[in-house]
Amino acid sequence: MPLEPLGEIRQRSGKIVTAYAAEADFDPATLRSNVFEMEWPPGSKRTQSFPEIDRACWFVLAEAGTKIVPGQAGFLDRLVAGPARVRDRNR
Repeated sequence: MPLEPLGEIRQRSGKIVTAYAAEADFDPATLRSNVFEMEWPPGSKRTQSFPEIDRACWFVLAEAGTKIVPGQAGFLDRLVAGPARVRDRNR
């Protein structure tokens, strides 16, 4: 399945988020996330594992705009614009 880059967006925190789009037949109920480890609670010197993704859902574009983190809404605009426009924007 080829991935179409949607570019990067810098969050207010400074974190850079990179997104891709793909056309595929995917059942969100089958999602299995990878995990990351971090010290939790902070200062406890104990490491715990947490999932990167807690759930996946399908939304129509208008509803997706109400669900997405506001700082990442630009990815939806780029998705609508299409792959060629995203490539031009990243040059």
